[in-house]
Amino acid sequence: MKKAYFSKRIWKKEINGLTLVEIASLSELFNRAKQFVFQTLVRQKRWKRELHKESIHLVVKKKFGVNDYVANSIVRESQALLKAQSELNKLYIKQTDEKIKKIKKKLKTERSFLTTLRKIKESCINGNVHFPKNRKYTLHPSGLVSLALQNHSLVWMNIYLFEHQYLNVAIKRLKAKIGHLEHRLFRLEEKKEKLTTHISSVVFGSKKLFKHQFTKKEFVQDHQSWKELFLAARNKQVLISGRKDAAAGNFVFTYQPDTNDLHMTSLSGEVVTFSNVVFPYGQEQINQTVLRQRKCKDKKANGKPISWSVEDHGDYYIIKCLLDVEEEVLVNFSTSDGVIGVDCNVDHFAWTDVSKDGNFLESGTFSFTLNKKTNGQSTKILEAEAIALVDVAVQKNKPIVMEDIDTTLSKTGDAYGNKKVNRLKSIFAYRKMAQAIKSRAQKMGIAVIVVNPAYTSITGKLKYMRKFGISIHQAASYTIGRKGLGYKEKAPQVLRHHIVRHPLPYWKQWWALNKKLHVRTEMFYQLFDVNKPSGNINLTHKELTEKESKHLKKAFA
Repeated sequence: MKKAYFSKRIWKKEINGLTLVEIASLSELFNRAKQFVFQTLVRQKRWKRELHKESIHLVVKKKFGVNDYVANSIVRESQALLKAQSELNKLYIKQTDEKIKKIKKKLKTERSFLTTLRKIKESCINGNVHFPKNRKYTLHPSGLVSLALQNHSLVWMNIYLFEHQYLNVAIKRLKAKIGHLEHRLFRLEEKKEKLTTHISSVVFGSKKLFKHQFTKKEFVQDHQSWKELFLAARNKQVLISGRKDAAAGNFVFTYQPDTNDLHMTSLSGEVVTFSNVVFPYGQEQINQTVLRQRKCKDKKANGKPISWSVEDHGDYYIIKCLLDVEEEVLVNFSTSDGVIGVDCNVDHFAWTDVSKDGNFLESGTFSFTLNKKTNGQSTKILEAEAIALVDVAVQKNKPIVMEDIDTTLSKTGDAYGNKKVNRLKSIFAYRKMAQAIKSRAQKMGIAVIVVNPAYTSITGKLKYMRKFGISIHQAASYTIGRKGLGYKEKAPQVLRHHIVRHPLPYWKQWWALNKKLHVRTEMFYQLFDVNKPSGNINLTHKELTEKESKHLKKAFA
């Protein structure tokens, strides 16, 4: 497993002048060569032919006058960037497909509504007004026409006013809306075609900063200041790959654990030093790895590469050490005592202690808020809660079971959904949550088991929520824990005979039942009792709304 450790700030005012000159020279040359190699690789991919007779490593060495170790690092960095762009392009295609799918669905809805309005208008012209049953239009005996909306109703005194004040305006607006949607669909299909066929490049230094020379007033008036800032961004980082056959794991950088000095062999052959390079987290790991590498006799077989990166942050440098760290051997994978099921939500972690037999023992939550928080703040908040969560698993001496969720596509293409739901989706940082939990668990020697998230919340709601008097998210965490133990969740007996579509897989039964029992949560458990298998569903409960009653009667007819 690869790990990156960050040093404390190394202020430029405390560094020797020669060291500053040499690292600036290496940084400029390294990044210029990297840009050249990347553009060469992109052109070769676009034109489907080799641009040089020699290998790209030899071309870099001759063109920029660097040694083998620096040339190798430059080429590897460029190849990694090209591969990352290729993977990112695949993600963009998936996201574009999702947007196209949502727009086609919206277009279908709007066209259907337009057809309905045109039929109503035609019936008005013919003098025989007819409204579809699934629309909330009503023609009263007095000649009034009303339309019941969610929060209010609209009323017209007669058919003529209804036609000219509502129908004509609504049809005109719908036509315009459909036109905009079709144009948007056309643009997205064009974008997808371009993503599929075109090999894209990158702007070193960021596209945003490149555009600032034209869009920001201070840079338009003073182009030289923009140029300096842009060049600093382009030449910000130097990353030298490690070599397992090197004495200290790297032929350019050498770290001294006893003095915390980092020596660098510059392009001119000078050895310069960064003094007092201290790592607040991982210092012991770095020292051990460097010393072990030095003592290793058969480096080609058992050596470990150590990569070093120097990042320029203006007034100071940050040095990163990248190591291959062995996986923790003493990790508790045993489920013989049970597991801790975890359900990650937008504002809390819900956890449940599950016994080895799949029985409920204890449950709780760790709450937090990510609303209006920056990226860094969100990370720190989640890390703090992940520590508390993993501490529960350490105390119980049980592995953690959590869902394997990919929210990348679910956050895409929902432009026509509920605004509040969209906002919650956007701040639901599941990847950060999972990473924080896994990182802490790995450090504490706790295994993390991932399971399929399908229907865990529905199962918990239908089966365990009322039984244990817990929230739907805690019930979901209980279901996740049972899944991690290998248990299959079957529908309660009181509901099982209502599953009409046979034979259904056990997990699809939950989908069928949830579709039928589509009522308010507060009404849900008043319809049946999971502890009474021979009981019936109360379809005529007095607190059911008219809409809910109709839906239930139709579903269970």
